[in-house]
Amino acid sequence: MKALVLFSGGVDSTTCLAMAIDKYGKENTVALSVSYGQKHVKEIEAAENVIKYYNVEHIKIDLANIFEYSDCSLLSHSDGEIPKEEYAKQLEKTDGKPVSTYVPFRNGLFLSVAASIALSKGCSVIYYGAHSDDAAGSAYPDCSDAFNKAINDAIYIGSGNELKVEAPFVKLNKADVVRIGLGLKVPYELTWSCYEGSDKPCGKCGTCIDRKAAFEANGIIETW
Repeated sequence: MKALVLFSGGVDSTTCLAMAIDKYGKENTVALSVSYGQKHVKEIEAAENVIKYYNVEHIKIDLANIFEYSDCSLLSHSDGEIPKEEYAKQLEKTDGKPVSTYVPFRNGLFLSVAASIALSKGCSVIYYGAHSDDAAGSAYPDCSDAFNKAINDAIYIGSGNELKVEAPFVKLNKADVVRIGLGLKVPYELTWSCYEGSDKPCGKCGTCIDRKAAFEANGIIETW
């Protein structure tokens, strides 16, 4: 069996990559990275560094044009500022709607593209790193367990029952992800999480806050 991993170079997707390699071997693991016009292009650099570490096949595609109509604050063409607070506080201001860094149906699009590539590469499973912290309060609804079940059903049926989707962390939180990754000796020092496009993490955006808390929950204080 072969696995394709949606891979951004962040904590969650790198842990997924390590899990796939551990289960299927690096010769049977393909990483797929997507450029989508994000401000934090540093994650693409991080992805390259992680790929060099693991030495697996790496496919890169650019889907930026699809999001050119979105004003999501995560995108480089947007004038919107990336919120400098935890997601719970952001959700208090959205009236139950996704946060401003939600890229419209990103996981749905990425997984659909991944399904086509996975079938062409002879893969039988797609891994992606959605977890419960991102889904909480519908901050990122395409990270939810319900979404995962629906997209898995669609891809399984649409592939002629040849391809499944696995989100191994969908019922876990980010601290759980880090705990699993530490057990697999994931090189987290090579990963990138911050939504800002600076040389160093801002430490204040939602994903920086979540990353810091996840490592601290595992007894690790990161120094950037």
